Amino acid sequence: MKGSRTILITGATAGIGRHAALHLARKGHRVFATGRRQAALDTLREEAAGTRLETLTLDVTDERSVTALAAEIDKRTDGYGVDVLVNNAGYGCFGPLEEIADADLRRQYDTNVFGLMAVTRAFLPKMRERGYGRVINVSSVGGRMTFPFMGAYNSTKYAIESLSDALRREVARFGVRVVLIEPGVIKTEFADRALDLVGGPAPTSPYADVYARSLEFNELFQRTAVGPEHTTRAIERAIEARWPKARYVAPYRVKFVLALVALLPTRWTDALIGTLTRGSPSRGGPQRPTPPSTNERRTATELSAN
Repeated sequence: MKGSRTILITGATAGIGRHAALHLARKGHRVFATGRRQAALDTLREEAAGTRLETLTLDVTDERSVTALAAEIDKRTDGYGVDVLVNNAGYGCFGPLEEIADADLRRQYDTNVFGLMAVTRAFLPKMRERGYGRVINVSSVGGRMTFPFMGAYNSTKYAIESLSDALRREVARFGVRVVLIEPGVIKTEFADRALDLVGGPAPTSPYADVYARSLEFNELFQRTAVGPEHTTRAIERAIEARWPKARYVAPYRVKFVLALVALLPTRWTDALIGTLTRGSPSRGGPQRPTPPSTNERRTATELSAN
């Protein structure tokens, strides 16, 4: 798929999505950059002055918003639609699964999974009818390995991996390629926001001491972080390659970590990752601790997925 393309990017107000939108627009592509925060979209449009970047509001969890976006893009493209869809919108819900409320878990899936599928269904038909197109889903290395307290978020990425595998096989005969981007630790505001509640669990929570250790673990991970240009390059390769790979890991060195984890017995990986959760067991009888408040259990900010 060489040459100028019409590209839709969700979650383009920050991080991975924003960097990709600017880069692709500056390369001459027509880019529809979407997100919920109008102020951030306005700033993005100003920074992209002189390019073919256009901004549109989108809430992937709102069916009417998705329908309105599809209609507006049809109008602006004379019914053509888009050549490439980059599903990037998402956020991270962090906390022990025991203390994450059902409403928060559903919201995590509404954004990261059901929202992704809603946008895909809105734009896939015209790709199929034309006989070519790309659906690029931004997953995470967390879709192939699971970390303590990120089970809610990681599980949505596992879902995206499976959905993408199925979709890739279903639409390949129509000339539509489905690609997964699997970022490792990327320098964006995602980690800071997703881990906001690490410092504020309920004091009576049996996991309180582990939250403090999680901060140290996060700081260690952040030292290995790379810039969003790594994910942008992967997205660009997925767009331009005649026969794109099913998965692009960014940065590439993370691929070796995933390979190692796949080879190790589960007991060994549990032991290695479990060092994070070696806090002091709660004492003082069987009284059930008071769960943290909604604000302490999760973050509620739209972020670029990774």
